[in-house]
Amino acid sequence: MEQRAEAELIAAVLQGDAASFEPLIQKYSPRVFSTARRYARRESEIEDIVQEVWIKAFHKLKSFRGEAPFEHWLMRLAVRTCYDFLRGHQRNRESSFSEISEPEDDWLDRFVVDPSSAVEDAAAAKLLVDRVLEKLSPPARLVITLLEIEDHSVKEIAALTGWSVPLVKVRAFRARAEMRKIVARMASDKYL
Repeated sequence: MEQRAEAELIAAVLQGDAASFEPLIQKYSPRVFSTARRYARRESEIEDIVQEVWIKAFHKLKSFRGEAPFEHWLMRLAVRTCYDFLRGHQRNRESSFSEISEPEDDWLDRFVVDPSSAVEDAAAAKLLVDRVLEKLSPPARLVITLLEIEDHSVKEIAALTGWSVPLVKVRAFRARAEMRKIVARMASDKYL
């Protein structure tokens, strides 16, 4: 879909044709789902975030000025919605390691170096990264996800979040320090 066709669909939606929003949803839903999956773990949470993004996009469409591509505007909205989710989730979660469902020894066995277990090692590494990310504060999790996992530049993160470039750098520095503390705590608690 070209930018011109998108502009026509957006204009139609703004004039009251809600059905014209459907092609935009079909085109960008995979990208919105992908973004939501980086911030939430359970499928129900992911679906809630995606639904919230599309509801906000529909209601805030009149604020889209067309100066940047619709996709950029939508992804900025998606990242901010994910950030809101993280802040709400942070308030409601336990801050202990008591939720670890596997016995310690079984979890540690995943980290044994064995060339034949590359797939299992990758899964264990992903599990470790997920657990560390879950323990981060919402701003730290957001900046680390965008910077290190999604490989955005500091300027891109500033544009997506609405933060200044220096603030992104400060939050990245603090997030890395927070991660080091979490990993050290996990190691001292024999979870690593």
